[in-house]
Amino acid sequence: MNDDFTGCLLVWCGFLNSWVNGIPVKYNLGPSLSSRVDQRAGDRARSTSDSSAQVNISRMLGQQAERVMALGEWEERWQQDRIGFHQPTVHRMLEKNLDKVLNGRTGVRFFFPLCGKAIDMKWLADQGHSVVGVEISEKGIQQFFEENNMTFSEEPVPEIPGAKVFRNPEKNISLYQCDLFQFSSSIAGRFGAIWDRGSLVAINPKDREKYAALIVSLMDNDCRYLLDTFLYNPDQYRGPPFFVPDEQVRSLFGSSCNVELLQSVDALTDRQRDWGLDSFMENIHLITLKNSSATK
Repeated sequence: MNDDFTGCLLVWCGFLNSWVNGIPVKYNLGPSLSSRVDQRAGDRARSTSDSSAQVNISRMLGQQAERVMALGEWEERWQQDRIGFHQPTVHRMLEKNLDKVLNGRTGVRFFFPLCGKAIDMKWLADQGHSVVGVEISEKGIQQFFEENNMTFSEEPVPEIPGAKVFRNPEKNISLYQCDLFQFSSSIAGRFGAIWDRGSLVAINPKDREKYAALIVSLMDNDCRYLLDTFLYNPDQYRGPPFFVPDEQVRSLFGSSCNVELLQSVDALTDRQRDWGLDSFMENIHLITLKNSSATK
């Protein structure tokens, strides 16, 4: 007979005997049975909690699921200088975590999806790394070179109709002006590092799986991908930047990559308060291909 069933039967019989005879008796379930009962209760509570959390995350993601920003809208922001996402200094999260990205390597090829005119690109190039970026706005690319006093050449990209690539050979920087989803490893190869400061959080939520597949296809075996995401209440702000929970990061990349949360910081400023937010967290993830040298 099952031990748990036997133990419960004995306890129940004892309780009936106590009740019939009016004798108050305090029963001990015993350490084995008691611990198993507690463990099962704990497992049920955790399962319920996990299910509730998943339902809440799904609901929050649903708030922005249909939000769409056309490429023309991004270009319009550049033309109107509505580029509050641009930072005039090197991003503090890249500075803080650069050693983890380099992992002892020198002369690393960095990829910048939706690069804008990020000063981070010159900062890395000045350290001897090469940089390839993709940006839809030609104005943004030209401003990057002009504001950093860098000359550049301009040429078409045969594989992508209408696309251009702007290069500075001295610093080994190449910036492609095109739709990110038209870019591929056949155009510029694969990369040893990726800095995603504002790309995943900027693309339309419905395109995240396609985006993740593209990023993984651009990762060399030793690639170390630094990803910046934001957590906030999407009931209060519709984006962009969009809400990207850690659970979705693991869902997007976990099948082929190791995902490590490096840092989570309170990043609420007056800018986010102006959006209507009362909480804004910034999370930094390090993503590497499974069974690759980048994990060592």
